[in-house]
Amino acid sequence: MSAPRYLLSAWPWRAAGYLATGAVTGAVLLVGLVVAVVAGGALAVVLVGLPLLFLVALAGLPVARLERHRLRMVDLERVYDPHAWPSAPGLRAWLTTRLRERATWRELGHALLFAGLLWPVDALAVALGLLCPLSVAATPLLLATVGGGREAKVLKVWTVTGWPTAFGVALAGVFLLALGGYALGVVAGARAGLTRLLIAPSEDGPGDRVLELARSRARLVDAFEAERRRIERDLHDGAQQRLVALSMTLGLARLDAPPGPLADQLAKAQREAGEALAGLREIVHGIHPKVLADHGLEAAVADAADRTAVPVDVGFRLPVRLPESVEAAAYFVVREALANVDRHSGAGRAEVTGGHRDGRLHLAVRDD
Repeated sequence: MSAPRYLLSAWPWRAAGYLATGAVTGAVLLVGLVVAVVAGGALAVVLVGLPLLFLVALAGLPVARLERHRLRMVDLERVYDPHAWPSAPGLRAWLTTRLRERATWRELGHALLFAGLLWPVDALAVALGLLCPLSVAATPLLLATVGGGREAKVLKVWTVTGWPTAFGVALAGVFLLALGGYALGVVAGARAGLTRLLIAPSEDGPGDRVLELARSRARLVDAFEAERRRIERDLHDGAQQRLVALSMTLGLARLDAPPGPLADQLAKAQREAGEALAGLREIVHGIHPKVLADHGLEAAVADAADRTAVPVDVGFRLPVRLPESVEAAAYFVVREALANVDRHSGAGRAEVTGGHRDGRLHLAVRDD
């Protein structure tokens, strides 16, 4: 706001848009909360309203998510989501995690404050800082249209009966509009600061930096796994199918060729194509096995055990599918461990056990 060209920039309009959308969002939120509380209280006697009252406790979550997006209109700093990942998949784990977080209750307090107090402030700021100055600045237009050139009402309070007075009032409206631009900036900045204080975590502590580091690492892992799947799909649908077609073509040519050196060369070429196809299938399986994507970690571990030369006993059970990056990491750990058993241990038998408990994936690979 201290920049000389502040009024000529987009910031006054961004501030007005932030406050105007806040007024609309707050009004809708107030109506939704009142309806949910009234309906939940009325239906609580038959237990139907209890879920509605429970949802009111979680109302701050979507409101805070929307507010973090709206803050980008007036705040250039990135606003981080303070919520942690659930310890396990499923609705129950998600609800347990959210209800134990202080951020959830802080966001509920923000939603109640937003619905009860903040949105009227937003609406009042937009009315006084933008709508009223615009109405005053439009006095000549009102005099020419609604007033028929004879008189016009300024803010429904003062009556203007002449063109010189109308243009003088319009100049005053332009001056008020300039002052309103600064007022809107002040109010929007204060509102954004209060919202950030209530729903956005502080980024000064080491815990927040560790959280963001963990999230960035998870994004990199997801991107890496997506690239692995893309390469596997391209090899499976492209080069592998071409090798199959080549092997079939060589087989047909071998059947049509008379016995002799040509038939022997075609047979050799077909064997080479078959070996190349088998090698490519091993490469594809090593990049990202299809059984892992289609049937999950349990089936992929059983498949890895079947491919191991040393007999492997599998006692591995999962109640649900885990995130793809977790399954991929666990599968490659098991496969590498079994490969080491094959090559270096001299063992006569191996075992893979584990499962999912207490929000963690447990794996154990042993040999004798």
